[in-house]
Amino acid sequence: MKQGTFTIIVLVIALILANIFFYGILPSMDQGAEKTPIAHQVRSGGIVVPFLITITLMLLTFIVERIITLAKAKGTAPLSSFFSNFTKAVREGKYAEAAQLCDKQRGSAAAVLKAGAEQYLRTATDKSMGTEKRLAETQRAINEARLLEVPFLERNLIALSTIASIATMAVLLGTTVGMIRAFAAMATQGAPNAAELARGISEALVNTALGLFAAICGIVAYNFFVNKVDQFNYSIDEAAYLMVEILKEKEAA
Repeated sequence: MKQGTFTIIVLVIALILANIFFYGILPSMDQGAEKTPIAHQVRSGGIVVPFLITITLMLLTFIVERIITLAKAKGTAPLSSFFSNFTKAVREGKYAEAAQLCDKQRGSAAAVLKAGAEQYLRTATDKSMGTEKRLAETQRAINEARLLEVPFLERNLIALSTIASIATMAVLLGTTVGMIRAFAAMATQGAPNAAELARGISEALVNTALGLFAAICGIVAYNFFVNKVDQFNYSIDEAAYLMVEILKEKEAA
């Protein structure tokens, strides 16, 4: 599924669920400030709350998607064990076995290394191809496979960053709406409307709390997954570099 299509589907579903919760479920949960303070406070947040709930649900969805995707990218066995077995097979000249190890491992790292192993295996018997050409073709196959895998690893990271930014702006919007309501209550002739004043301040604070929660979670998740992807890419590059160096040594021998 394309990233844009997935994002639109998540947005629509999250929007529907947020409105069902805010307008359908939450009113029945609200039994007053004394009995259900959290439900009462969330409900008093006003019209911005469904939007904040929507982006929070989207945020949680993207976090779960990233966890599952990166787990699949690592493959079935620990990367350190796979890299060790793979380089051992390459060092012993068992390129077909190395490719089979990649098939068994699966994941992004295995796909990149398998492309290199298969390309070298195809060119190994070509006597018309020199050593430099053979190694260059192997490196090219590795680079092409890596270019195909990197977008898969980095998918939805921009969405996480965007949600964190939107949540920050939503904080300002919700706070501003609440303060407008509060100052409107103070602007009445005679004594200020205490109930409306309290409602406006409460609305501002509820939106601020919900928006900051989404923004903080989004920023932390984005930085965490960016770091994970960088570490994963470094591991792939290190294993691919070691593979090419082993092949150079074998060609020179």
